[in-house]
Amino acid sequence: MSHSITISMLYFAMFREQIGKQSGQLTVPVGTTAGEIFGIVTAAYPALAGMRASTMVMVNEDYAAPDQLLNEGDEVALIPPVSGGDHRFICTEDVLNPRNIERLVSSHDAGALVTFIGTVRNHARGMAVSSLEYEAYAPAAAKMLAQVGSEVRDKWPAVQIAIAHRFGHLVPGEASVVIACSSAHRDDAYTASAWAISRIKEIVPIWKKEHYEDGSAWIGSEHDYQVDTGRLESS
Repeated sequence: MSHSITISMLYFAMFREQIGKQSGQLTVPVGTTAGEIFGIVTAAYPALAGMRASTMVMVNEDYAAPDQLLNEGDEVALIPPVSGGDHRFICTEDVLNPRNIERLVSSHDAGALVTFIGTVRNHARGMAVSSLEYEAYAPAAAKMLAQVGSEVRDKWPAVQIAIAHRFGHLVPGEASVVIACSSAHRDDAYTASAWAISRIKEIVPIWKKEHYEDGSAWIGSEHDYQVDTGRLESS
């Protein structure tokens, strides 16, 4: 009887850069839990130790409880803090067209259509931003966008919502996220849209790296992380 299992690991953002790869196989003892994976993976990377409290674990594209047992062949992803099949909730590298997202929720009985468009700024924290790099665990991000949509409908049953989030290389002025909400009355649509963008930043596994003239930093953690000659440093 085997005393170990092999799982597939996925690494994103600062984890990928520090560990030096996007994915890999990991053999762990039978009985290993999701909560133990951080320590196992990062034992050789002390620069990542400070991320323990704010890192979540996804197993097979779902967030996992710390005591969830891992099984042979599981896909496990370490999820740094964040700044499904439903076509209304997508994570894509394609340029976003707000009109296409609006069409997913517009109807003749909706008196209000509210569209939020998040765009790349050319400055942040007193520095000029030349571009942004959005990295995503795309299948899980789509699921989490759909979860945000489900939560919106629970809170505001009359609201129809669609969300598209882009990943990849973006320059100032380009849209990174579009949220379209329709309802019979404007108040619900406004409120739902504002709530949705805050919730996206909490749970959707998409990360933002800002590029400046003299460096770059991952944004959205408990602290921002600057990458300098391959070292990860808390700023």
